[in-house]
Amino acid sequence: MAQHRACQEQDDCARKVTLSTMRLRVLPPTVLQDPRVESLNLDRNKLKHVPGISKLGNLRKLILSKNEIADFPEEIQSLVHLEKLELNQNQIRVISEGIFSCLPRLKHLRLNNNRLSALPKDLATCSSSLQYLNLSNNLFRAVPQAVLELVSLQELYVQNNALRQLPRELFEGRPLKMFKAHGNPLREPPNEVCAGGIQQILSYFSQLQNCQVKEDRRVKTMFLGASLAGKSTICKSLKQRQAVLVSEEERTVGIEISEFHIQDFTFLFWDFAGQLEYYVTHHVFITPQALVILVINFQKYQLNNDIFQELVGFWINNLFMRVPNSVVLPVGTHTDCCTEEEVEEKKRDIMSKIQAMLEERRANLTHFINNLESSEESEFYVDQWDRLKEMESCTLTILNLVPVNCTDYWDIKKLETTILEHVKNEEIFPNVIRVLPPVYKEVEAAIVDIVQSEETAEYGMMDLNHLLSEITHQEHLSHLGTELFQDILRYLHRIGLIIWYEEIKQLESTVFLRPAFLITMFKILVRYRLVQQLESISVDLLVGEHATIRDQSNWVWTFKSKAMLCQRAMRALVKHQLYSEGMRDVFEEMVGHKAKKGKLFSLLEHFEICLEVRNAKDLNPGAREFVPGKPWETTQDCGEAYYLFPTYLNQSEEVSERWGGDHPEDLHIRAYFSPEIPEGFFQRLMVKACSFYSAHWVAKVTCLLICSGKPLLIKENNQKGYSYIELRSRKPVQRTEFRFTWDFFMAIIFIIRKLSEEWPGLHMCMKAPCRTAGCPAEFFWPDVDDKNTVTKEEIKTCGTCGHRFRTELLLPKVPSDLGVPQPPPPAHYYVTSYGTTTFGPSSIHVNRQSILDK
Repeated sequence: MAQHRACQEQDDCARKVTLSTMRLRVLPPTVLQDPRVESLNLDRNKLKHVPGISKLGNLRKLILSKNEIADFPEEIQSLVHLEKLELNQNQIRVISEGIFSCLPRLKHLRLNNNRLSALPKDLATCSSSLQYLNLSNNLFRAVPQAVLELVSLQELYVQNNALRQLPRELFEGRPLKMFKAHGNPLREPPNEVCAGGIQQILSYFSQLQNCQVKEDRRVKTMFLGASLAGKSTICKSLKQRQAVLVSEEERTVGIEISEFHIQDFTFLFWDFAGQLEYYVTHHVFITPQALVILVINFQKYQLNNDIFQELVGFWINNLFMRVPNSVVLPVGTHTDCCTEEEVEEKKRDIMSKIQAMLEERRANLTHFINNLESSEESEFYVDQWDRLKEMESCTLTILNLVPVNCTDYWDIKKLETTILEHVKNEEIFPNVIRVLPPVYKEVEAAIVDIVQSEETAEYGMMDLNHLLSEITHQEHLSHLGTELFQDILRYLHRIGLIIWYEEIKQLESTVFLRPAFLITMFKILVRYRLVQQLESISVDLLVGEHATIRDQSNWVWTFKSKAMLCQRAMRALVKHQLYSEGMRDVFEEMVGHKAKKGKLFSLLEHFEICLEVRNAKDLNPGAREFVPGKPWETTQDCGEAYYLFPTYLNQSEEVSERWGGDHPEDLHIRAYFSPEIPEGFFQRLMVKACSFYSAHWVAKVTCLLICSGKPLLIKENNQKGYSYIELRSRKPVQRTEFRFTWDFFMAIIFIIRKLSEEWPGLHMCMKAPCRTAGCPAEFFWPDVDDKNTVTKEEIKTCGTCGHRFRTELLLPKVPSDLGVPQPPPPAHYYVTSYGTTTFGPSSIHVNRQSILDK
């Protein structure tokens, strides 16, 4: 029996060959001489050709991804048993006819991240077998005809190409379960429809049948710039078609939204407040495919780098990171306070400095790419290289600066003409036109009528079913079904006309017909001079919340010292604002009460603006046993809830004291960011991390987490050209503890990586500083695959000081020379409002657990 099992294992090993990350330039002859091979993994090598691959006639799986292949290997046509073929992340431009017709069993094909613009017609011969096809990150301008004939296709990926239209037949007559197409200049169906998934796309095409399509020319226009730059003045002047002066007292608080029409174009104006405090929430609403009007106060502008960075550079950098493909129109205001010569001089200076920023970004990306390409181990950095190349293809389009005297109507008219000329340019705005079924526009018009009705409350918040009932009262929409109605709402949400957060359970049945109300709610608690707002709460309002002047003083002290607000303080602030604006009837719904959390708190937590902190009393020995998967109700009061707002944090002494200072033997790594760490990024990281680990201490730029008695320090350093987040932990005493320590590190790293996805133009790379005192060198982290870095080395040598270190001191690797196999460590479970994080092997999965009083 043992001999038979050994032979079976040896045979299985012979059939499956993995030669990944071996720096191969040619195929090993020994592999080609073994006809038993059924699976061959050659990813992350340096192969340009694979001669002799046809000898492996029994091959079922062939992985050639992340190599240097430019010519599609024609010998693959001899692999008639092939079921899975991956050639992604190469440099393939053309695939010859006659290859796929020889692969009748092919089920899985990855060709993403190449330079393809067409596919051979004979791919259609795989129609009965091919189920998975990935064509993303190529150069396709249309969906190839062969793809339309793949009737067994279940998954199709075409993101980041140049597609303007998707054929209806692509979604008919096939079992398609997964489809992704973002990053294309799509008109039919629009990206906002495709984002809803296959069912919404099918519904869209169904509505297009037998009706005259409507072309919707709509441009989301975002006004950005420093405080008092003149954003609101320009916005209102354009809308009212006359020079409108806005006083300092009337300046924007948060974000204001309005609509404006020029000819057959509709502009949705989003006027963003300029104070830095508000920028924490701005990123939620700054979206791609928009026109950005960057307003610059020429009266304040001076010809020096500091003023440029404050009034212009800060915004350009954030647009680089958040929406790297944006179109930016700089507008200089207050020109009536400058001479003509000063206006021209400042215009040239601003445009030249913006151009220098563009050049610097290109140079930095080229430098990063060259560093990876010149590495002796470049095969370990393929994913990072691909990400950089993708970023290199994205850049801001900076239009010529327009100087404007806001008191002169002719200057406003000149700006209007300039805006219209640009949005008509299809090279600049390829998807400004959206093809829509008439019912989409009809529902939109019906919603606008409801919003403008005197019967609709000022805040414009409505129950989903009630809104549907109101709309279907109109005769031409009486047959509108629930599913179609929700599809149209999703579209209107994505273009910014209404807001419907169906993914937030407490808000899934609420539609905000006036998005500005939602921003009003945000700005109550995330605003300029919040302390003054707390201090100005009236005595009558305090009494209504069962609070005293002494409580108010405590609220102010707690907020100043700990950046925390208790639930009563937040209720008082919200009541103060809503009552002053005549919105009493919506107060309880937004803030809730002790037994039930209001909608505002759900929004703040969803966008990671604050973190709920409860001061629990002593543990209750009579509490029920915790059983994963079953409800666990506490039997004691957890006290009043407090909410931590990291953006207002200042003091750091307590964190430093708890940490006890850095030690030379600490494990520490750094996540470097270019061009910088986005505003509010570190604060959101703290909220996310602290929600997983209840034992934590936080300060403005530091955060200390404790897990099973092990501390992990997170520290931000955000200097120009030297922006990083450092993670540091004590070196494990026992070598068996490395797994747990690196799992702790990786849990935070994956939060950082997930957050960074919201800034597509943000480059992040991981490095581990050399452990030799005084050595400036750093070890680049290779690509991270699942929870491990892609490395096989046991020892790392510093190229600067020459010292050698065990790999587990620099990278998440478990020591492999521990002698006798160790038993797996016990699994640790941490149940939080975000889900469950587990350290160590586990076969138990906790989906949801309630640990608070109902």
